[in-house]
Amino acid sequence: MRYRIVYFGSPEFAIHPLEGLYEKEKVLAVVTQPDKPQGRGLKTLPCAVKSWALGKGLYVLDPPKIKGNEEFLKALKDLSPELIVVCAYGKILPKEVLEVPKFGCWNIHASLLPKYRGASPINWAILEGEKETGITIMLMDEGLDTGPILLQKKIPINPEDNALTLSQKLSQLGKEAILEAIELHKKGLLKPTPQPDEGVSYAPLLKKEDGFFTFEDPAWLIERKVKAFIPWPTAYTYIQGKIFKVYQAKAQPSEKEIPGKILRINQEGLLVATSEGAILLIEVQPEGKKKMSGFEFACGRRFKPGDLLI
Repeated sequence: MRYRIVYFGSPEFAIHPLEGLYEKEKVLAVVTQPDKPQGRGLKTLPCAVKSWALGKGLYVLDPPKIKGNEEFLKALKDLSPELIVVCAYGKILPKEVLEVPKFGCWNIHASLLPKYRGASPINWAILEGEKETGITIMLMDEGLDTGPILLQKKIPINPEDNALTLSQKLSQLGKEAILEAIELHKKGLLKPTPQPDEGVSYAPLLKKEDGFFTFEDPAWLIERKVKAFIPWPTAYTYIQGKIFKVYQAKAQPSEKEIPGKILRINQEGLLVATSEGAILLIEVQPEGKKKMSGFEFACGRRFKPGDLLI
């Protein structure tokens, strides 16, 4: 028996779970965000899920809004899905949509709820220094990631992980989790469990200023920002009044020095003192330039140990 499913999702993260449902269940339609201007040329392009779904010949809906959209609601009801699966769609579903499918609306959320409710759970888990995260399959209600838990799967956050690598792992885990949850549901073994009141935290939508740091910050925080905010907004500071982005960095122990003082320059990168420890700048991008190694940047600017990077 294959469930009749309508899938809501937009970014690349949502493709793996959709692939699994496409292979195992009956995907009636895919609902995505409308086409948006993207890239340097701001060319209007479809989101990743829409491109994938159209490539498979699936029926795609991309309404600019769903709340109060009677035309969309009718189209959804006419499909008569048994289940709606939501993964990084980008909008909260209104009550009238939640009530359409017989088995409810299930959300694939990239955290171990009730931790990191909200739009950016992967980024905030890295920023907060979590050692593990995972996927929660949740029965949706009208709140923000507040519904009962149907299933959870955990993975470690490795020291070398950043938001991109962790997103790829969690996307694959989301595929495994949603398929497992559906199989358990078919056997009558899936029991909704209310989220605990303790341990609630939030992961709000990222803002450009979240990536800002100075060398007055501790090295461990700068390293976390570099990992958490790839590919956007990226960790950045200002050097001589110009934006300076950091794509790869590593915190290292160091004696107390003036924050911003260059301690060492070699092929590994540019080692800079912070308020606590030192930060090795491995891959950087000065304003108006291409990405380069920290070593190349230091040599190009003729920096030497003892100089201040401010």
